[in-house]
Amino acid sequence: MSRKKGLCASGIGGQAVLEGIMMKNKDLYAVAVRKPNGEIEVETEEYHGVAHGSVLTKIPFVRGIFMFLDSLILGMRTLNYSASFYEDEEAKETKTDKVADKLFGDRAEKVFMGLTVAISLVIAIALFMLLPYFLSTVFEKYVRNTSLIALIEGAIRILIFLIYVVAISAMKDIKRVYMYHGAEHKCINCLEHGHLLTVNNVKKSSRQHRRCGTSFLLFVMFVSVILFIIIRVENPIGRVALRILLIPVIAGISYEIIRLAGRSNNVFVRILSAPGMWLQKLTTKEPDEDMIEVAIKAVEAVFDWKAFLGVNDEP
Repeated sequence: MSRKKGLCASGIGGQAVLEGIMMKNKDLYAVAVRKPNGEIEVETEEYHGVAHGSVLTKIPFVRGIFMFLDSLILGMRTLNYSASFYEDEEAKETKTDKVADKLFGDRAEKVFMGLTVAISLVIAIALFMLLPYFLSTVFEKYVRNTSLIALIEGAIRILIFLIYVVAISAMKDIKRVYMYHGAEHKCINCLEHGHLLTVNNVKKSSRQHRRCGTSFLLFVMFVSVILFIIIRVENPIGRVALRILLIPVIAGISYEIIRLAGRSNNVFVRILSAPGMWLQKLTTKEPDEDMIEVAIKAVEAVFDWKAFLGVNDEP
């Protein structure tokens, strides 16, 4: 039996869902869910992104925009799938459901999904982009330096984000999601550090990972501060418009940083990744063995980890 030595990026990523894990490898993704009866249900499908096959997905600083949108869409889809196992079986079809079925037919679910993603984006932009800006304008009476105002806005943005993370972590269901989040990271870390994918090895692995979405969002905060210092508009309406228009640029830059962090282990990258790794102590929790089993099932459905590790015989 042989296995790889040292850190080696696997290319797989994932997301915690309700009582389960989603793992994605290229165009293939799997959702493993621990059902109420204790059994593990695994569904494997292909997902082709919004710009699938386009050269745009290969251009640095542009591809990140589409990767971000794809993660939102797939994340919402898999979260709804996992939640379906815990819905009230006696729930009746609502009037809204009936109207949607008449208007959109088989496309009703996709339409609702699109609306949900759009509404989520609007709320996120309002909470994490526009609200910090309006709060920072209070300080303009006392601070004349525009760069300092931009730093204050950035500090408010990060503070709101941290409050949000801490607040939702107090919810019972979210705590379990964070535990599954930890299981997802532990599985990937286990493989990328050259260890066989067993429950015991996964338990010993770190629950922090540099390619985590939490780290990505923190990079978004930091990149936005830098861009808003460099790119300035005097008109208040223009400032608001700028913060919305620069979101794709911020996402594109942040994606390249997180991509670099997942493929390199030099001192600069470790320093750059440190704040996100610290924040993951809040967004990940230690999973139990049942959760780790679910995560392993999700990995095995989309990724040949034995070939990746160069295992020649059964462990």
